[in-house]
Amino acid sequence: MRQVVRADVAISRSDLPRHWLRLFIACALASVAALAVTVAGLGISRAQASGEEVVDAHHHHLAPEITRTLATYTVPSVTLVRSDGKHVSLPDELGDDRPVVLSFIYTTCTTICPLTSMTLAELQGKLGAGRDRVHLMSISIDPEQDTPARLREYAREFGAGSGWQHYTGTLAASVASQRAFNVYRGDKMSHSPVTLVRQARSDRWVRLEGFATADQLLSELGPLVASR
Repeated sequence: MRQVVRADVAISRSDLPRHWLRLFIACALASVAALAVTVAGLGISRAQASGEEVVDAHHHHLAPEITRTLATYTVPSVTLVRSDGKHVSLPDELGDDRPVVLSFIYTTCTTICPLTSMTLAELQGKLGAGRDRVHLMSISIDPEQDTPARLREYAREFGAGSGWQHYTGTLAASVASQRAFNVYRGDKMSHSPVTLVRQARSDRWVRLEGFATADQLLSELGPLVASR
């Protein structure tokens, strides 16, 4: 049985109530606060090194530990496997004329990924009836373990709707995707919280390093999406 571990306490996922994620977040945020501060410092130097434009951290009322940058990325022509088992082109998935919210996760992660995924679940709720008009994409950085079946289970745990899709594939395809968006850190244990937002039919991405909230993501998507 897979275990969720916080500090020195191991909790069986199957024993937790439906709302365990919200309780987990409250506890986990305290333990990752130092990580968020470190990421904020690293985010500026990484953005400058990669040519990303550093924007005022208080834009859209961002918390001080969030680093916001603007960048363009060259999307590689790689094939991923969606959680429904279908082989798809990454450029095609990104180019379906919807705004995109992109994250990189793995299903056995017990800190950063559950927090990121819970935020996307909250974003779905805030989008309401218009939630399928925004394409939420989560790409596994541990594709050798994250089979489509495992991703389907993970998606169910977070109540993912049809507009939120999860992807795996070959290790080479995953690494190429991570490198393209400047999130590759060598191995899954070294990853950091990054969420990327792109308006429809745009090549400009907003990069949020740190634990962005659902309200911040909604603000980045713009008033047209938020009002639907």
